[in-house]
Amino acid sequence: MLVPAYAVNEYNFLPDQPGVYKFFNVDNDLIYVGKAKSLIKRVSSYFVKGQGIHHKTRRMVREIQRIEITLVNSEFDALLLENNLIKKTQPKYNILLKDDKTYPYLLLTKEHFPQIYPTRRLIPNKGTYYGPFASVKAMNNVLDLIRSIFTIRTCKLDLAPQKINEGKYKVCLEYHIGNCLGPCEGKQNEAEYLQDIEQAKHILKGNLGVAKSYFKTQMQNAAEALAFERAQYFKEKLELLEKYQSKSMVVNPAIKDLDAFAIVSDDKNAYVNYLKVKNGAIIITKTVELKKRLDETESDLLLTAIVRLRDQFNSDADEIIINVQLEENYEGLNIHVPKIGDKRHLIELSLKNAKYYKQEKMLASGEVKDKKFRVLKQLQSDLSLKELPDHIECFDNSNIQGSNPVASMVCFLKGKPAVKEYRHYHINTVEGPNDFASMTEVVGRRYRRLMEEGKDLPKLIVIDGGKGQLSSSVEALKNLGIYGKVPIIGIAKRLEEIYFPEDQFPLHIDKKSESLRLLQRIRDEAHRFAITFHRNVRSKKAFGSQLTEVDSIGEQSAEKLLKHFKSVKKIKDADIDELEKVIGKAKAHKLTEWLKIKKAGE
Repeated sequence: MLVPAYAVNEYNFLPDQPGVYKFFNVDNDLIYVGKAKSLIKRVSSYFVKGQGIHHKTRRMVREIQRIEITLVNSEFDALLLENNLIKKTQPKYNILLKDDKTYPYLLLTKEHFPQIYPTRRLIPNKGTYYGPFASVKAMNNVLDLIRSIFTIRTCKLDLAPQKINEGKYKVCLEYHIGNCLGPCEGKQNEAEYLQDIEQAKHILKGNLGVAKSYFKTQMQNAAEALAFERAQYFKEKLELLEKYQSKSMVVNPAIKDLDAFAIVSDDKNAYVNYLKVKNGAIIITKTVELKKRLDETESDLLLTAIVRLRDQFNSDADEIIINVQLEENYEGLNIHVPKIGDKRHLIELSLKNAKYYKQEKMLASGEVKDKKFRVLKQLQSDLSLKELPDHIECFDNSNIQGSNPVASMVCFLKGKPAVKEYRHYHINTVEGPNDFASMTEVVGRRYRRLMEEGKDLPKLIVIDGGKGQLSSSVEALKNLGIYGKVPIIGIAKRLEEIYFPEDQFPLHIDKKSESLRLLQRIRDEAHRFAITFHRNVRSKKAFGSQLTEVDSIGEQSAEKLLKHFKSVKKIKDADIDELEKVIGKAKAHKLTEWLKIKKAGE
């Protein structure tokens, strides 16, 4: 039915029935396809004056010269027809789903002794196509599973009975290594081969349970007949299936077949993730970008993605779960938003994938120039800092029952470790296990040194510890007169709480936040650096005390060796000439003999 655009208001030619409408411009080009529960209400809404219409929609309306409609029986039929027309014609004002890939399929050929192989070309009547698969890797996983369980031929020979009987073919290497049973020479009959094909079909459809039941039954029958080798053969096939299923299992096996969709959007685009679940396993995952053309809502965009992705991946699941409520209900689509349980967890997983895809797209397009910069901006916001914390320093202490107390400082510049700026500290003014006093000493030493050298102070100081360590560090900053000039926080490991000076209540950053992960990484690096240093100090002191057991080597000689060689390992590896230069010829020979005896004892 054709309707002039100017006649929509004046004559009300359009029926109050469901259908699809098409807008054409002055050049008779199709510019928009839409669906409607009531054609007269939906189409006339574009032309009603005074109604708040988005500027993009107004621009489209100015181009409309002709309208064409198609009546259907239900709103769901309108939805399907709209999808088919958009796919075929791609009007310029319709939502664009950006996905130009050609997806791979697995083809089960229609011939004697059917083959199963991958293809991207769909040729009618050649056989049955399974897929499409969202990735080549996913397709290969299924194909490898089938070929490891069943002895299905990989050759391209025409295995018509007449040609086999004429003896035209000879078995190949695949037969000799056990991957094929030689149907080309008549060593396997077609009925037996088709039994394997029948089970392979179930796997291709995602129905692993049917194939598992088949192998379990065969195994039990073989065991009852005392054919233990054959029973073992079927057991191995069953184990392969179970291993594959355990790898692909993501949700509760009680969840049967369903489709999960989650959407996130911004002003220009929307990103929709699709998870296809079959018998409790996610068998397809796909994320697409939708380009907004008019003033589409998230509901419009999500509905478009649902219809197109289900059509693209041949889904017939009765249940669809989503993360946002649709504006309307559609008969023929069982759609709902789960609130709790495994289905809710599945939607959260889908949403996580959609957000990640959006983030990566923004990075690739240059909208977010630097990933680390984004995290630092988030940290600045979370901690309410005046400046971007592109220079962060973190302190940690290490001692065991007060022995060999040391501390470390690590430095991160622009969110990355600046290893050359790391520092170790021996505790000089504190005796015994006193973490608070030790922290006061090292923080004071660090920033007194920077001030004396005229170097820049950090934009954020992080203290590994809670209120006590933080207060001790604040005391050092006050002594130097820089308290309030440099932001300082403490991070307590038990609950990952962030403490601020003079604030009794800690800050709890979202555990999944990238900014908290950055703080945790810096804290863990400081801890690792301190522990490593402490271990080396203890090792040196222990070795140094052992060196004094050597005749003629006292504390001064031991100290000379450790100072020169820097590590215990280098002393042990040093040749006698190097030792002589440090402690003299006589002592060097005695030390060499002692090291040989010690090494033999070890």
